[in-house]
Amino acid sequence: MTTEPRDTTPEVEVGTGVSATELPALGTGPSTAQESVAAYLSRRWEAIRGGELGSIPIVVGLVVIAVVFGMLDDTFFTPRNFTNLLLQMAAVATIAIGIVFVLLIGEIDLSVAFVSAVGGVLMTLLLRPEASNWPAWAAIGVALAVTTIIGFLHAIVITKFGVPSFVVTLAGLLIWSGVVLIMTTQYSTSGTIRIQNDTVIGIANDFLSTFWGWAVGVLVVVGYAISQIQTARSRRRGGLYAKPGVVIAAQTVGLAVVTFAAIGYANQDRGVPKVTVILLVFLVFWSFVAARTRFGRHVYAVGGSAEAARRAGISVDRVRIAVFMIGGFMAGVGGIILASRLRSVATGSGGGELLLNVIAAAVIGGASLFGGSGRVVAARLGALVIASIDNGLGLLGLSSGTKFVITGLVLLGAVLLDALAKRRRAARGAV
Repeated sequence: MTTEPRDTTPEVEVGTGVSATELPALGTGPSTAQESVAAYLSRRWEAIRGGELGSIPIVVGLVVIAVVFGMLDDTFFTPRNFTNLLLQMAAVATIAIGIVFVLLIGEIDLSVAFVSAVGGVLMTLLLRPEASNWPAWAAIGVALAVTTIIGFLHAIVITKFGVPSFVVTLAGLLIWSGVVLIMTTQYSTSGTIRIQNDTVIGIANDFLSTFWGWAVGVLVVVGYAISQIQTARSRRRGGLYAKPGVVIAAQTVGLAVVTFAAIGYANQDRGVPKVTVILLVFLVFWSFVAARTRFGRHVYAVGGSAEAARRAGISVDRVRIAVFMIGGFMAGVGGIILASRLRSVATGSGGGELLLNVIAAAVIGGASLFGGSGRVVAARLGALVIASIDNGLGLLGLSSGTKFVITGLVLLGAVLLDALAKRRRAARGAV
């Protein structure tokens, strides 16, 4: 019996558009910078054609929003309004970070707005002089512990009793809105409780000095460059294709231009808000957890296919419980930021458009409603879109109803884009 000779020719690497023989040898570096960049751009183009759009739609959307509102109202591009945008998006972006984790595992949390209100109201009540005037750190710690426990309770019902997250968190929405109403009316006849602690008020109302604003900008740019270089080196050591140095340098320069321009613009008004730095810290931390840890890989695995993750030895229930606890914790942080910005809490805390804005920020930022796809850092861009729309429509003097309609249409567009991208990825994967 004769056998066919084995073909030793390297196969074409999927997604690059070039054969393996045309790629530079891993670990030795590309023969030329031009070849490396060309290979990277080819790979990215194939990924885009396959439905992996990344942050492209949201960046384009931000540009369109800025141009439209800038043409309609001269004050939109003023330094003061820019600073207001940073303040306006902080709470929404913070809560959206937790929602991104929930969406990554293919679940939903409709209670986060009122859970955030529970955190803000509880902290405010503990800070009252008649309540022994708790120190700010202690009141904040207790509030965050309670909201984290609320996330845990939701997860237990979902995992142990098999109740869909939509139903559980919808019930939570009703429960925690009632709790907020009870707490605020019990301690205030007007339904509003003012915060009297300067430390807490300063969370969302204080600004960095000019020096520290620039210092934070330098840290952001340098930190990004180091992270990208380390990632590229790690991938090359593992035999994986990595970003060329030229691309990393170009991206770092682009980030530096945007970052320093934003800081310079903010410094023309009150400076960089301290809450922006707080948000940045959480973004970096949770992005690291999602992208660089075993837990993060398990989150994406559960979102991709819970059954496949279970067969691979991943404790799906533990992942879900941890994710909902993260969602509860970040909801508490967002509630504290919002209470600080308003300098008070009220019976209406957590209501209105907060839930819509938070979920919209996560989805518009690129988190898939189908699970397994999305980045934590994109929550910031999604929140910026929502804040820009709200801010621009407010400057034009349009009604809340109009805001709801336009925000809903933007959200619908993001969902449709996600569905189309998912369909395209599936179609190309089937080939």
